[in-house]
Amino acid sequence: MALNPIISLAITKISSAGSIETSDALAIEEPLEIRLEFGPKENRSAQNISVTMRTPGNDPELALGFLFTEGIIPKHEDVDLIEHCFIACAENKENVIQVSLGENAIPHLQNTERNFYTTSSCGVCGKGSINAIRTVGNYIDQKDNNSIDTTILHQLPETLSHHQKVFADTGGLHASALFTQKGELLLVREDVGRHNALDKLIGAALNKNWLPLTNNILLLSGRASFELVQKAAMAGITVIAAVGAPSSLAVQLAEEFNITLIGFLRNNRFNIYTAAHRIVIPEYEITH
Repeated sequence: MALNPIISLAITKISSAGSIETSDALAIEEPLEIRLEFGPKENRSAQNISVTMRTPGNDPELALGFLFTEGIIPKHEDVDLIEHCFIACAENKENVIQVSLGENAIPHLQNTERNFYTTSSCGVCGKGSINAIRTVGNYIDQKDNNSIDTTILHQLPETLSHHQKVFADTGGLHASALFTQKGELLLVREDVGRHNALDKLIGAALNKNWLPLTNNILLLSGRASFELVQKAAMAGITVIAAVGAPSSLAVQLAEEFNITLIGFLRNNRFNIYTAAHRIVIPEYEITH
């Protein structure tokens, strides 16, 4: 069954001209419980890993991306099956998804001891130190050949806006987009949670066997927070551009992992916070 990310509601709209009865499109936000099944055939175990508030759609990518970016599984090949589980509830919604690992796959469950509960505004929820991230990432400190012109970066937000279908209808979603060094759009994923949108994007890239994403550009439709830089680092991404501002801890993490972090990418302007060597700046743009 296809999951609809939008709901239409009757509203009363007020303006200086008066009031009218009309309808408005809203982005749906519902919980998704991620369950993990693992172990030998004769002794399988199941564990609830996370409950996250998300926009329905691309749930298998979200579950896969979450397990990978949180260091619970190291590779896509560990997964045998991802499917929704229908539990007894009045609405029968697809709000539980189970990831079944191969018999020989051993998940790293030390992170689950914190009993993940992520909301649409926070995806880190007590993450350990930067050093802990380094220990579980297969693609940390990847070598890359990125050399990106400023003109390419200026074009990215407009390209993304043309492909944000649900945002265009609701105005209520975050997006993560993957581009080539030449500004060619490869993938877009949307969600009410910025960390969910990125997990969906990385999950889709895992399904396509694209990792590490070392020579790509990640564009974030909002601000750049610590958890988003962490997830990008797990996927080997070395260039992150955000339409909004970065946080201080996001800058610290990007500097630690030699990631080029760009903020306020809009209106033909942007700030480079870390690893500026990957950005080719025309001489006429350099001022003191």
